[in-house]
Amino acid sequence: MLKTTPFHERTGALCASQAWRRWAGYIVASSYELSHEREYHCIRAAAALFDVSPLYKYLVRGRDAARLLDRVVTRDVLRAQVGQVLYTPWCDAAGKVMDDGTVARLDETLFRMTCAEPGLRWLEANRLGLEAEIEDVSESIAALSLQGPLSLSILKSLGEIPPLKYFRIARTSLRGIPVEISRTGYTGDLGFEIWLPSRDAIPLWDFIMEAGKNYGLQAAGMLALDVARIEAGLMLIDVDYVPAKKALIESQTSSPYELDLAWAVNLEKAQFVGKQALAAEHARGPQWQFVGIEIGWAGLERLYAEVGLATRLPQTAWRMSVPIYAGGEQAGYATSGGWSPLLKKYIALAHLRSQWAQPGTELDIEITVEHRRKRAAARVVKKPFFDPERKKG
Repeated sequence: MLKTTPFHERTGALCASQAWRRWAGYIVASSYELSHEREYHCIRAAAALFDVSPLYKYLVRGRDAARLLDRVVTRDVLRAQVGQVLYTPWCDAAGKVMDDGTVARLDETLFRMTCAEPGLRWLEANRLGLEAEIEDVSESIAALSLQGPLSLSILKSLGEIPPLKYFRIARTSLRGIPVEISRTGYTGDLGFEIWLPSRDAIPLWDFIMEAGKNYGLQAAGMLALDVARIEAGLMLIDVDYVPAKKALIESQTSSPYELDLAWAVNLEKAQFVGKQALAAEHARGPQWQFVGIEIGWAGLERLYAEVGLATRLPQTAWRMSVPIYAGGEQAGYATSGGWSPLLKKYIALAHLRSQWAQPGTELDIEITVEHRRKRAAARVVKKPFFDPERKKG
């Protein structure tokens, strides 16, 4: 039976569309209104509130807590400062990505790890010989993501907000409710994530929504989030990559180097899971790269004009494998994409063989027009597609 999040009493009443989807055993709103368009525009022009409670959340504490996490992930956890949040992948022994998420250092011996897939067994398996305790707090900790250019203004109207740099976290209270606020998110915009005991979920939701009335705040669902994260060039597990433990064949797996996460791999630190395999790949170079693709409007328009139709654009972001070609050879495949209302461009995220992955490379992408497979001109572009100064400033 699917579970409901601590905010469901409010999100359920708001969801006029009754469009729900599954996420980690919970039901969450795809969109609250019949269309996700207004929710999306609030992310970019005002503020949007997402219920992200289904994330798996683990507290790791003890003398060796940092050593345990440093053994598991590819980032250097030992050097993380108190109040710092690390985005990181973690790999199996073959150097293939199992999951990606965040590690927040709450104090010297206490960390919180968040991820999309269950990770408790993996943490336990790597704890051997270390003094560290792991607690699954997935259900006891609720989480909201407040995103958009006016998100900070809304928070300031609710309480004293400590100055937070990008990917930092601090404890405070909002209208008397103790919370932890991190300057993180999945939209590529200015935004914050709020972590709190599940028992306080409903009062906090009400406080935020009431304060947000003067700022155009909108509750937003996964369809709007999907458009925003593609614009931000952010990958999604089970869509843009197959986690290693779910892969049926080796070619379905991806390394951090193949997912444009070379910056998140520290080969200088002590032994960690997958280090030898990653060092070898670093030396020879990855076979694949994860890139941005921009689909040319003129070619798209021409394909539809040939059958007597105006150009049609996807109503929502799509998640499927779409072939990409270099002449007569398949160069790779797109995994998610759609029309960016802000950029006025048709964009996609794609895996390309390294020889075709340089920005500016001209390619073709498969487009189905009136039940026939065609090819439209596309080119490789640098990610992210959208990267406002306010995100980090």
